[in-house]
Amino acid sequence: MSLVSKGKSSINMRIRDLENVLRHRRIPYPKRSVEFIALIAISCTLFLFLHTKNLNSRLKEMEVKLQPSEFSALGLTGDNHIDESKHHHDRNTLHGTYQYLKSTGQLDYLDRSSLNNTPQAEKSLIFFNRVAKVGSESLMELIDELGKLHEFEVYTNEPKSKNRVTLPDDEQKDLAEAINELNEFSVYIEHVNHINFTKFDMPRPIYINLVRDPVERVISWFFYVRGSYSNAIKYQKFPNMPLKPEKWFKKDFNHCVRTGDPECVYEQLSTGGGGDYRRQSHFFCGHDKDCLPFNSKTAIQIAKKVVEKDYAVVGSWEDTNVTLTVLEKYIPRFFKGAHVLYNIHKDRIVNQNKNRRKPKIYDDVKAMIRKNFTEEIDFYHFCKQRLYKQYIALKLDDIRATGAFSKK
Repeated sequence: MSLVSKGKSSINMRIRDLENVLRHRRIPYPKRSVEFIALIAISCTLFLFLHTKNLNSRLKEMEVKLQPSEFSALGLTGDNHIDESKHHHDRNTLHGTYQYLKSTGQLDYLDRSSLNNTPQAEKSLIFFNRVAKVGSESLMELIDELGKLHEFEVYTNEPKSKNRVTLPDDEQKDLAEAINELNEFSVYIEHVNHINFTKFDMPRPIYINLVRDPVERVISWFFYVRGSYSNAIKYQKFPNMPLKPEKWFKKDFNHCVRTGDPECVYEQLSTGGGGDYRRQSHFFCGHDKDCLPFNSKTAIQIAKKVVEKDYAVVGSWEDTNVTLTVLEKYIPRFFKGAHVLYNIHKDRIVNQNKNRRKPKIYDDVKAMIRKNFTEEIDFYHFCKQRLYKQYIALKLDDIRATGAFSKK
């Protein structure tokens, strides 16, 4: 019995020893296997890093592509409707633009010099390629008075029997050469699209212009071309022009829009040739065929880029004080004292070429038109926001000191 017990004890000891060996035993791996596992770990980490970085880049690209406008007067990557839930301000007003810049932190980084294209001009000569029916004749009157004060010459081209704001390259070059031959400290004014003087190896002038609410502008044009004064002047200068029928002169605008008269339809992406009156953006976009389609996103983006790159000031008589302030400060050689002269000659300036017989246009008619002027309206707001931004940059110290906008 003792032998049996001794045998069992011996077996149990051997089992225990074996368990201890197995419990503490380290199974060696080949050196290459260890290196392989480490390589896999490093590769996985690198893959995850690159994939995350690529995903982040793609998300940023998608964010930009989702914005409907490439340019923005507020220095953003989108149009007038970005993140309104977070920053609910009407950026189409001066006060709203200021509040938006303040709420987004852009106010602290406003650079007055970066908003002023005047120093980029290579010749002290103003090119005012005036948009039709935006009050440009009023600004012409003011410029004439300023010319007397500051001793500069004002030149305008003779009216043509047919408006041609779009020109082929050779005619653009001829006009650029004629303007370039004018003396320093001159102003040239004409209804013509933007001309790129650099394209023709000529010094850049100082570009200025005005804009107006597109719907109000197109309504104004409808009655302007039917006005007795404008027609009398036109037929006096061009007696061989065919007369319009009486029915055309008596056409009612409200009825014209509501009934779908071809003159009041404003068909999208249609082209009306070089004298197309519907688009003020045309005067900024230029002479290329991409600028021809009405209410085109492409044409609007080109026009915005030209404004930001070339124009010293694009003002509006809807914001007279703002416009005159920016003109005075950004182009002082020509516009110093603009406020004073405007107030002295205000009655004559504001009534220049004013249509006093325009009948009431109903809200539903204007709403119908606005649906077809979406891109033109976007461009108009872009120019106004840029003007407000220039003004705020000039008045920032006063605004901070008083907590409100100053009178001038």
